[in-house]
Amino acid sequence: MRKDVRILLVGEPKVGKTSLIMSLVSEEFPDEVPLRAEEITIPADVTPERVPTHIVDYSEAEQSDEQLYQEISKANVICIVYSVNNKKSIEKVSLVSVYLCFILRHKLVSLVPLILVGNKSDLVEHSSMETILPIMNQYQDIETCVECSAKNLKNISELFYYAQKAVLHPTGPLYCPEEKELKPSCIKALTRIFKISDLDNDGTLNDSELNFFQRTCFNTPLAPQALEDVKNVVRRNMMDGVKDNGLTLKGFLFLHTLFIQRGRHETTWTVLRRFGYDDDLELTQEYLFPLIKIPPDCTTELNHNAYLFLQSVFDKHDKDRDCALSPEEVKDLFKVFPYMPWGPDVNNTVCTNEQGWLTYQGYLSQWTLTTYLDVQRSLEYLGYLGYSIIYEQESQAAAITVTRNKRIDLQKKQTQRSVFRCNVLGARGSGKSGFLQAFLGRNLQRQRRIREEHKSFYAISTTYVYGQEKYLLLHEMMPDLDFLTEMDLACDVVCLVYDVNNPRSFEYCAKVYKQYFIDSKTPCVVIAAKSDLHEVRQHYSLSPHDFCRKHKLHPPQPFTCSTNEAPSKDIYTRLTTMAMYPHMAQADLKNSTFWLRASVGATVFAVLGFAMYRALLKQR
Repeated sequence: MRKDVRILLVGEPKVGKTSLIMSLVSEEFPDEVPLRAEEITIPADVTPERVPTHIVDYSEAEQSDEQLYQEISKANVICIVYSVNNKKSIEKVSLVSVYLCFILRHKLVSLVPLILVGNKSDLVEHSSMETILPIMNQYQDIETCVECSAKNLKNISELFYYAQKAVLHPTGPLYCPEEKELKPSCIKALTRIFKISDLDNDGTLNDSELNFFQRTCFNTPLAPQALEDVKNVVRRNMMDGVKDNGLTLKGFLFLHTLFIQRGRHETTWTVLRRFGYDDDLELTQEYLFPLIKIPPDCTTELNHNAYLFLQSVFDKHDKDRDCALSPEEVKDLFKVFPYMPWGPDVNNTVCTNEQGWLTYQGYLSQWTLTTYLDVQRSLEYLGYLGYSIIYEQESQAAAITVTRNKRIDLQKKQTQRSVFRCNVLGARGSGKSGFLQAFLGRNLQRQRRIREEHKSFYAISTTYVYGQEKYLLLHEMMPDLDFLTEMDLACDVVCLVYDVNNPRSFEYCAKVYKQYFIDSKTPCVVIAAKSDLHEVRQHYSLSPHDFCRKHKLHPPQPFTCSTNEAPSKDIYTRLTTMAMYPHMAQADLKNSTFWLRASVGATVFAVLGFAMYRALLKQR
């Protein structure tokens, strides 16, 4: 909403423009009236809408057309004043006077509402509305017409209230008077609001949802009888406005149409602004992208409340209760977005079921990935879903945890982070993509079904270390050594992948390690990929085992995704453990009992977590 309102009064000489302003300020008719009143400012605390209001007078005798144009450019609303006791004055308005033509011709500077003001009503016994109404119907920019009297103060306060209201709660963006219906952009915004408020996604707002909506927008619930009265109004006017005693989308839109037709635009605007919309019915930048500070060497994660919210959104759209989102259910979930945020590559970034649908775990993983890589995008998405409204937070920034600096984690030898990044490097054809997909439980046979254009360079899922659920994010890096930046290399653990069946494959890993990681504190692991194939001698001065021994690295870890079942996840647990405990001595990490302790219960926890979700789902 605007922070102030600027009202400009124009009209023929002697119609009482200046008198109207002076009568408002002094609350009495002035004995002497100057040619033009100086600009006045009414403080916010004495205006009905609590917004500072500037009132500007225009005098043809003292000001030029150029000055008029400048004032029009700055005005938020223009009052065209005429005298109701002067036939010529009324005719000039009815014929679209010079002023009205001038305003409409230069309206492109700023689309401003117009108000017709019939002054000196104390001098006549009849109304000029019969003559004025055809003009109002001809020009949709005219919000209303007010007849008043500066002499006896009739409707003076109302005039300036309507002018203020025309700026703060304009009809134009919401409603088409000719068609007597809401405009498409307004319907689109209200439809999103309805879907967010429909917490169980059954297509209606029940009493509980209506009360939550009422409390959210107007800070007060509706009494049971008031709720019934609202629904009865809808029932009397349309057949399908109420279903199963709940308000349908058609009924919701009808109510707002009714509010506007009865001059209660502020009701609809209060709702729209509460849900983040500006005067052009676009979600504001402040709403979508709240300020959040992220110091260097810190990462961003979703907090507990954010995961609870996202779980409720999943549950709301998982209509068949199969713990996965079908393409239709995903489409329904994102109907509150102006665009589809997730493409086909998402299904190759996170876990899916046998049908290729997003599982509950895969869904949360994708949100975790977005928050880690692009927190602004995550804030935007949470804004579309209405997180701050449903959870009654100041903004969706309340959903984000900014982790502490990694150097502090190293000093304290412990971390509170839940998401760890592993950069996967290797020569072309070494098996990097297969390594990523294997993390998502896909063997080589399933990987071959992935279309090239749907390939993803990320894979994210959960692992369990000492019984704690953590997210491991794998990022396949481009193999060009010369284009690796410091930001590209920033991670918690590094995977150097080579193909045991390609004699030139390991050389790349050795070069990358010596160029970027030999003096780094980032843990590195060498992966001997395609270990089901015949291992050949590598064309490098040292064998992979000797290289690792020389640089105090783990021996190359054999890995294959050419299996009948889902590939083993042990290596991913090891990677997560190394990312969590980079300070631990290599001897500890090589110790088999250490890995046993780290990975114990991983499968049990994974199954238990899924079972708990199914149990919660049944309770709902």
